[in-house]
Amino acid sequence: MPRKPAAAASATLTVRQVRSTIGVKPKTAATLRALGLRGIGQTNTLPDRPEIRGMLARVPHLVVVTSEAGAD
Repeated sequence: MPRKPAAAASATLTVRQVRSTIGVKPKTAATLRALGLRGIGQTNTLPDRPEIRGMLARVPHLVVVTSEAGAD
């Protein structure tokens, strides 16, 4: 199976937590922790992969996502 081009592999997502985890289900809070977010205002830069996109799809009401292209 051919590998993805290097440019596509270097794309990143910047994720910022904008809402609290108080009152959310434990699985939702655990998803935020797995994304590297521990509190409101924290940011984390993650690779743009299907696994990360799936995790972000579970918590769209708690985060803001900014897509960044990789350095060419």
